[in-house]
Amino acid sequence: MSEPQIPSGSVESTALTAAIRAGDEEAFNRLAGRHRRELLIHCYRMLGSLDDAEDAVQDALLRAWRYRESLMEGAPLRPWLYRVATNVCLDAIARDERRSILAAKSVENGVPPSAGEVAWLQPIPDSLIEPISQHDADPETIALSRETIEIAFLTVIQLLTPQQRAALILCDVLGWSAKEAAGLLDVTTAAVNSALQRARATLQRKLPSRKREWPHGEDPSVAERELLKRIVDATEKADLDAFTSIIRDDVVFRMPPQPDVVVGRDAMLELWVDAGFGSERFGRLRCVLTRANLQPAVANYVLRPGDAAWRALALDVLRIEEGIVTEIVTFPGAVFPRFGLPLTIDEEVRTQ
Repeated sequence: MSEPQIPSGSVESTALTAAIRAGDEEAFNRLAGRHRRELLIHCYRMLGSLDDAEDAVQDALLRAWRYRESLMEGAPLRPWLYRVATNVCLDAIARDERRSILAAKSVENGVPPSAGEVAWLQPIPDSLIEPISQHDADPETIALSRETIEIAFLTVIQLLTPQQRAALILCDVLGWSAKEAAGLLDVTTAAVNSALQRARATLQRKLPSRKREWPHGEDPSVAERELLKRIVDATEKADLDAFTSIIRDDVVFRMPPQPDVVVGRDAMLELWVDAGFGSERFGRLRCVLTRANLQPAVANYVLRPGDAAWRALALDVLRIEEGIVTEIVTFPGAVFPRFGLPLTIDEEVRTQ
């Protein structure tokens, strides 16, 4: 089961579609605007960068308007917009040397590159993610929607070739048939099925093997809130021992755009200490809880010796499995405004 199929989505009126083809910009903006958020998520999955995804959506809407006559009479607008947006993303990947090099490695070696090579990875605030109704969708659909926006999934699909990535998102996430995806990608159905097979094999090798048992409600559970409180306390007190019981011993730690991937709690804490964590010269930390990619996240502010204000340091996006942290992906403090957080604060901030 997957998200509702794009090709069989809601059909806009024939009159409005005809008006768009005839050049009615108001009708186009009204209908296209309804799909802007879901197109953003689609482009974000394709590109792994929120900045690039926003540019891609804007480009897709401009391109769709420019080539509006290619919208078949009476055809629904939504699948056509996805078609345009997917092609915009494929063009963006082809233009970006970093992405092209990564894709070439996958083709030449037959083995996906390291997750640390995805230097353009960015988090997305939960507020920008299209919610799925708990009443209108089955549990498997809800779980799929969550898993395919999480940092771990986003990272792995960036390691796929563009065709594999597009085929996987179109077929396994959005529910297109292999034939429909083949038409969009201008390849054979057999080529799509081959790309899907390779993409699924990569995901099986690269994604965390454990299925999470953490509650998935709209609001954090009591257990999650307690775990996050312990994380905040350990961080603000620079209590290294306290991390032992809340971080798994084989935790994965990454700091995009840095290429290094650190595996293991001891190695991660050693890296923190080497960077000054807990020392007077490093300063004190204060934490603010937020959410990114439908995962809990901690925004860290630092107060250095002599500073009059707390300054944005880093955003930690946490993966939690069975009540313990198994992955921490840390992004620069420059992303704070995306989450409605200031870059500096003049008074102490304490987690609620």
